[in-house]
Amino acid sequence: MPLVAAGGLVAGAAAARTAVAAFNVITLEHVEAVVAGAESAGAPVILQVSENAVRFRCGRLLPLARAASAAAEQASVPVALHLDHVQSDELLRQAPGAGFSSVMYDAAHLPYAENLAATRAAADWAHAQGLWIEAELGEVGGKAGRPPLDAHAAGARTDPGRARAFVADSGVDALAVAVGSSHAMTTRTATLDHDLLKRLAAAVDVPLVLHGSSGVPDAGLRSAVAGGITKVNVGTALNIAMTGAIREHLTARPEAVDSRSYLSVGRAAMVETVARLIEVLGTAG
Repeated sequence: MPLVAAGGLVAGAAAARTAVAAFNVITLEHVEAVVAGAESAGAPVILQVSENAVRFRCGRLLPLARAASAAAEQASVPVALHLDHVQSDELLRQAPGAGFSSVMYDAAHLPYAENLAATRAAADWAHAQGLWIEAELGEVGGKAGRPPLDAHAAGARTDPGRARAFVADSGVDALAVAVGSSHAMTTRTATLDHDLLKRLAAAVDVPLVLHGSSGVPDAGLRSAVAGGITKVNVGTALNIAMTGAIREHLTARPEAVDSRSYLSVGRAAMVETVARLIEVLGTAG
C-alpha cells in the first residue's frame, strides 16, 4: 500500500490509548526486517531514518529513503516514513521531496531559549510543507557524537511546566521526553520515572514519544504506554539482534564469504525482534 502519514498513525494510537512502534533503519536489511516484522504482527509501523544514518550513507538521503518507500508500497500493513534526530536545516528541507511525512527536529542539546527558537522556526517551516513535527525537551542521553549524559542526572529530565510552555510556544505536534531512558543502551536496565511521565501526560496536549526504548525492559515499555507514551522509538535493539546473529553465524562458519548467507541471518533476527517488541507494546493485530 502507499506510504501513510506518521502523524495519522500516532493520532490513531493516541485515540486508542496505545503506541505505534518506530524503528530506525540503516541498511536495506533493516528496512525489510521492520516491514516483515510489522506484517507478522499485523500492525502499522514507522520507518525512521536518522541524520546519523544519512551521514553513514555518505550524506545521501534519497537512496535509503526510496528503498524504504518501495518496501512500504509493497507492505500489507500501513507504513510511514519519518526523518529522525535532524539538526541540519539542509537535511530538514530534503524531507518532503524524499517521501517523509514527518520529522523529529533535535535542538535539545541547546539551552532552553535557543532550543525553543530553533524548534519554532523548524515547526513553522515543516507545517508550511505539510509535515508533522516532533521535538525533544530535556535530553535523552547516548546520542552519537555527543558527550555521554547520565539519564538520571539533575537537569536531564523533562520538566512538566517547561514542557507545557515549550509545546505551546513551539507549535510542535509531538514531544519526546526524557524520563530515564538513554540511546544506544545494550542492556535493558533503564528505569523509567513513571510518576514524571504521568505528570507530563497531564501537562501537554500532544502525543509523547519515548526515545532510547531499546534499553527499557518489557514491563517498563508496557507501563510507559499505559502512562501516555504514544510513539516508541527503537534502534539499538535491531543492531544487537543483527550483529549477534551474524557474529554467531560467522564464528561457526569461518570459511563463509557470501554476504547473503550472513545478512539473511541478521535480517531474520531483526524480524523476530520487531514482531516481539510490537507484541510487547500491545499493538499487534
